[in-house]
Amino acid sequence: MTIRINLDVELAKSKMSLKQLSGDIGISMTNLSLLKNGKVKAIRFSTLEAICQALNCQPGDILQYESTNPNTHLD
Repeated sequence: MTIRINLDVELAKSKMSLKQLSGDIGISMTNLSLLKNGKVKAIRFSTLEAICQALNCQPGDILQYESTNPNTHLD
């Protein structure tokens, strides 16, 4: 199981830089960069909410599940 972070895609759609997002939501550039590059193991709901509000998107636009086993089904 892999969770892909699509923050860069949503930033591009919103024509916003990581620096601008950082200033808008009060999260450090370092932490946002780690998130954008998939180097984090968790994200706070409050952080996800702030990102979604700033980028006018849904959590599912930022986080994407990818199965590493094609025979695995989520029923």
